Amino acid sequence: MSEKIKDKGEKEIRVISHEDLNVWKDSINLVTEIYRLTKDFPQNELYGLTNQIRRSAISIPSNIAEGSGRKSKKEYIQFLYVSLGSIVELDTQLIIAKNLGYLPNKDIRTDLLTIKKMLIGLIHSLERKESK
Repeated sequence: MSEKIKDKGEKEIRVISHEDLNVWKDSINLVTEIYRLTKDFPQNELYGLTNQIRRSAISIPSNIAEGSGRKSKKEYIQFLYVSLGSIVELDTQLIIAKNLGYLPNKDIRTDLLTIKKMLIGLIHSLERKESK
């Protein structure tokens, strides 16, 4: 869903939508999986760990999307770092849930690590372009 716009010098440039980014697509899929996994958590965790895990997961693609809508690369990068923080937060919460016996043996943390690597790659790419 990319679009072409004109920059200040009237050159046409291609703008990539967050929906075109694999890291965003994968993080959307992760949110769906997190909801599936947490639906069977104990009822007494609904407003505790279940809610925290879901909020952390939702924060990842949401901040990628919000950052892509900002005016500057610097702002975009800031939102990507917020997403990165949410990944680390979610990872910690998944460890706790696993230790409590709430999660099956399927290790969703592998998917989370893949998303983390992709996000770091995107951040580094934008930071290199920002410094030019």
